[in-house]
Amino acid sequence: MFIRDVPVEIHDWINEEKQRSLLTKNEVVLDILDQAYRGSRQMPLFGEKRRIDVLPGSLPLSFIDLFAGIGGLRLGLERVGGRCIFSCEWDRYSQKTYKAWFGELPHGDIRKIDPASIPDHDILAAGFPCQPFSIAGVSKKKSLGREHGFKDVTQGTLFFYLATIIELKRPPVILLENVKNLKSHDGGRTWNVVKSRLEELRYDIHDRVIDAAAWVPQHRERVFIVGFDKDVFGEHVHFDFDSVKPAPGDPPKLSEILEEKPDPKYTLTSHLWNYLQEYAARHKEKGNGFGFGIANPDGVTRTLSARYFKDGSEILIKQPRKNPRRLTPSECARLMGFPAGLKQVVSDTQAYRQFGNAVVPPVAAAVAQEIVRAIGEQLVRGGSLLKKRLPHLLQE
Repeated sequence: MFIRDVPVEIHDWINEEKQRSLLTKNEVVLDILDQAYRGSRQMPLFGEKRRIDVLPGSLPLSFIDLFAGIGGLRLGLERVGGRCIFSCEWDRYSQKTYKAWFGELPHGDIRKIDPASIPDHDILAAGFPCQPFSIAGVSKKKSLGREHGFKDVTQGTLFFYLATIIELKRPPVILLENVKNLKSHDGGRTWNVVKSRLEELRYDIHDRVIDAAAWVPQHRERVFIVGFDKDVFGEHVHFDFDSVKPAPGDPPKLSEILEEKPDPKYTLTSHLWNYLQEYAARHKEKGNGFGFGIANPDGVTRTLSARYFKDGSEILIKQPRKNPRRLTPSECARLMGFPAGLKQVVSDTQAYRQFGNAVVPPVAAAVAQEIVRAIGEQLVRGGSLLKKRLPHLLQE
C-alpha cells in the first residue's frame, strides 16, 4: 500500500504510534484501518464495538487489570458488567495482543508506576507473577542456584508493589490469581506472607484452588483469592466459593475444540517424535513419570504450560497414519476458553507462551459472578458504608 502526500504532522503521529505500540509502521496503518472498519473505543467510525455477552445480575463496576497478560481476568470481569479503566503488563508481546484485543496498550513495568496516578476503582484484578511460586519455576531457579519465592528480588517482591497499590487506593474488592503451588511453596510460609499482608490491610480474604476442567477440557488448577475491604463491607462478607460453578450441562470434551484440518506444520517431525518416545522410555525405566501425553479426545488434557512451544509434549493429538501433532494456537485459545474472533497478532511461539500463562476467562467470570452476588446481597442488607463507597450501584 502506498499513499502520496501524507502531511508531516500525520507522518510524525504514525511514527509516535509506532514507538508507543511496539508495531511496525505498516502495522500501525493497518490497525487504524481495521479500527475504522470494525469500530473500537478509540475510533468508532464504522461497525460495532467488541461484543460482550453480559451475564444476568451484573453490576457497573470499574476495575483495573494488573499483571494483565492477555486479559483473562479482564474478560471474566467484563462478563459481569465490569469496565476496565487501567491496565498494566510488562511483556511487550502480551502488550501487543492486549492492544489488538482491547484497543489499549497496557502500561509497562509496575515498579515504574506511581500508585497515585492509578484511577480509583471498584475491583483490583491481578494475576501477579507466578514463576517464583510455581513448581516449574522453583525447580528452574534451584537448578540455576537462584533464590525463589519472596527471596527472588526480581519477581517475588512484585507482590509487595501490588500490596502498596492496594494500601494506597483501597479498592473495595480485590481479585487475585496464581498457581496452585502458591499455597504450598516454602512449607506454606509464602502463602502465609501473602494472606497475612492482605489481612493486615483489613481485607476479608477468601481463597480456593479451582480446576478449570469443569469449564474447559483441560485440567488447570489455579488459586483464586478474593478480598473485601472491611472498612466498606464490615468484618465478614458472605462470599461462597462453593457457588462458583459452570453452567449446567455435560463437561466439555477435547474433541469439541479440535480443528478438522489443522495445518501439517503442527505435526511432529519424526526426529522430535522419536526423541520424545526415547525420553519417556528412559524415565519409565527409572520409575519416573516424565514423558509425553497423548490426549483423550473424549476427555480433558493436561495443563497447558508456557513451555508448550518447545515440543508440545504435554498435550499431543493422535493422528491416523501420521506422527502426533501439537495443538494449534487457535485450539489453545479454545482450550483456555477465550472467545472466538480474537485474532492472533504474534508468532506461534509467543501465542503458546501467552495461552500457557493465561487465566481461563470462564473461570474468572464464574468467580466474578459470585463477587457481584455478594456485593448485591450486601446492598440489599442496607450496607451504608458500601452505598457511600459505591453510590453508582444504587442506580441499578
